[in-house]
Amino acid sequence: MKIDQFPKDIQPYLIPEPKGKMFYRCLKCGTEFDIQELLYTCVKCGGVLLLENRDISHHRITGNTWHEIFDYRRMLNVQPLKGIFRYYEFIAPIIPLDQIVYLGEGHTPLVHANSRLRNLVGIDFYYKNDGLNPSASFKDRGMACALSYLQYLARKKGLSGILAICASTGDTSASAALYSSYLENTVKSAVLLPKGKVTPQQLSQPLGSGARVLEMPGVFDDCMKVVELLAEQYNVALLNSKNSWRILGQESFSFEIAQDFDYQVGDKAVVLPIGNAGNITAVMSGFLKFFEAGIISTLPWIIGVQSEHADPVYRYYLEQTPAKRHFTPVDVRPSVAQAAMIGNPVSMPRVIELAEKYNQLAGEKRVHVVRVTEQEIMDSMITANQNGNIACTQGGESLAGLRKALDEGLLDSRMIGILDSTAHMLKFATFQEKYFEDSFEPAFEVVPDPNLKNAPVQLTVEDQKPSPQPGKPLKGREMDKFIAHMAEKIANILHLTKK
Repeated sequence: MKIDQFPKDIQPYLIPEPKGKMFYRCLKCGTEFDIQELLYTCVKCGGVLLLENRDISHHRITGNTWHEIFDYRRMLNVQPLKGIFRYYEFIAPIIPLDQIVYLGEGHTPLVHANSRLRNLVGIDFYYKNDGLNPSASFKDRGMACALSYLQYLARKKGLSGILAICASTGDTSASAALYSSYLENTVKSAVLLPKGKVTPQQLSQPLGSGARVLEMPGVFDDCMKVVELLAEQYNVALLNSKNSWRILGQESFSFEIAQDFDYQVGDKAVVLPIGNAGNITAVMSGFLKFFEAGIISTLPWIIGVQSEHADPVYRYYLEQTPAKRHFTPVDVRPSVAQAAMIGNPVSMPRVIELAEKYNQLAGEKRVHVVRVTEQEIMDSMITANQNGNIACTQGGESLAGLRKALDEGLLDSRMIGILDSTAHMLKFATFQEKYFEDSFEPAFEVVPDPNLKNAPVQLTVEDQKPSPQPGKPLKGREMDKFIAHMAEKIANILHLTKK
């Protein structure tokens, strides 16, 4: 639809103009910094930063009017507003529309679990399939915002040839490389991966986008330390979730859930893996923004999930008295949820501050963390996908987390779950193969459930009967006999009955 086809009272709001007074705020010392420099940590104390907007004039617009604005924008044929920037005023309203990078990210579908899966789990729930983003993971939400800001900054300062760098377990590198390649000469990308800790499918993505791919010994946490040092000492743009612009883009996950449920989320529970803690930070922040603006009237529950093999956030919240809590990084063990195999999450200070604020405004504790086993993650992923989903191992972690939250009484079975499948299952096909072939290394602690295993059935031709060969097709009666022989075998295997 064109702008003049919309109600006249809404038309002035649909195409936003740059506006706002954004700044970085240090969570450790409270110092504020201008956004005209790309900062990752406080230059005074080294604390983690959050991006905030001092201009809250959009709070003067009623919640019902915002509902109309977002719902009408859904029908608007303006490309920059088709993605995460449909919620422009709540993400990065200082970036002009012509500098927004849009590659088709955002607005991923909510897929209702079928009745068999709902009955098995004991609660009504949906998967939000973020694997249907351009690079096949949720990282594209944050990268669209971070690269839009880089383009904005580059044009303002006349910069080109910016080197963007990130550490990754796979998904971040794929997203960073894809979005950087779109910006041609403005941004080039390099990615640092832990050797042997990324699936072949994930490794192929940054290579295909033309990034410089570097592999080093260790795990993600080791790679992260290296890129942090590079960002401190060299002129590079860091694209990990330490970059606050990434967090802003990922807040769109919450905004979409609110809109897709007609802004009624009080009975909803969002379940997601924690990993580097950027995503759970963004989800809390997004719902808080909509709550404070009156767009939603109640805050949903949020369940963060960690594997026993990488559980520092779970251990932190085991202590019920906030004053006694102390965060301690952990040494990770091999995990099928590779993207969440992080022992020292960068965004932990953000989680601590936002979770406290979230629970306070909710009037009760609505942010929880649960821990699941590697076995539960893999069984849940296979079960989900055998019921019509495309969940990755992290999506399996979300389903396992939903079940654990129910078992522990953190959620009521009358609620509705929204599970984050952070990436497409094809990125993690290696783990599915290991499950079906029973070839997991002992460190993973996964033993396949025989009821979930699957494998191709090999059909053979007995008694030296002719069969087609490459370059040697069968013809005539020989071909007819071969087809009849195969059909009979298949009918017996599938227990077919004749018409």
